[in-house]
Amino acid sequence: MRYVQLRAFHYVAICGGFSRAAEALFLTQPAISDQVRKLEEEYDILLFDRSKRRVIVTKKGAELLEITNQLFDREQQARDFLSEAHAFNSGTLRLVVDSAYHITAILSSFRDKYPKIHVNIRVGNTTDVVSELYAYDADIGVLGELPEKDDWDVLPLGSTPLIAFAAKDSRYDGIEINSYSDLAGCDLVMREQGSKTRQKLETAAASAGSILKPLIEAEGREGVREVVASGAGIGFVSTAEFGTDERLFKIPLPAPCPVMSESLICLRDRKEQKLIKAFMKLAKECKRCADHTAAT
Repeated sequence: MRYVQLRAFHYVAICGGFSRAAEALFLTQPAISDQVRKLEEEYDILLFDRSKRRVIVTKKGAELLEITNQLFDREQQARDFLSEAHAFNSGTLRLVVDSAYHITAILSSFRDKYPKIHVNIRVGNTTDVVSELYAYDADIGVLGELPEKDDWDVLPLGSTPLIAFAAKDSRYDGIEINSYSDLAGCDLVMREQGSKTRQKLETAAASAGSILKPLIEAEGREGVREVVASGAGIGFVSTAEFGTDERLFKIPLPAPCPVMSESLICLRDRKEQKLIKAFMKLAKECKRCADHTAAT
């Protein structure tokens, strides 16, 4: 087994094809194909299913990818260590968040300190955040409930109760919700399956003896917000994420009121990666400042 063979496999897997891997590595497609073929022949293993129109990683290939993800991440850490100044003059920090609201102050500080770093932010539910971090498709995540496994470096960002909200001048203008049975009789606009906001709301309602069924499901908080703003029903969000929107008004939820706790997380094995470490350090400083301001 040679380094170039593992590298070829790794890039074909993460790029989704031989041509894209060749472009990423500035090599020819035949060279990439030959390196992967030799790796498969030497160990009598099938790493890619080539029978379909696109290249698909096999089960054994996926297991090897978990190893090469760590291998090439460590390689990048070594490069950053040997050239620390360069590490902060180029590169991309990839964030996957359930809501960008919780990192706006941190992101502002990071951009001020490291203006040459490109920051990519994707929005997803808790399931998306965890899966992308495990797959090394993202570096840092923000989510509302921690995974069960103890693989994470975690910075709690704070907790706020959930609220309902509706559009002003809609049929729900001025409504009061005194019980979850009252809520069950309304037109509900809820997040997709996998959303912790939805799961916590449904759990609270169930504990009060009610079942909540959405009339409309919308992907992401902004999707829910826009549907609700059209007057279609009642949506749900944490108090911290409600923000300012002149189209909408808040509706307190009855007891037991669910609480959302947001955290900044990264894989513990990757916390020493330069950009991840720098962002997490700034996040801790921002949180200390915010906590001090709140206390005074």
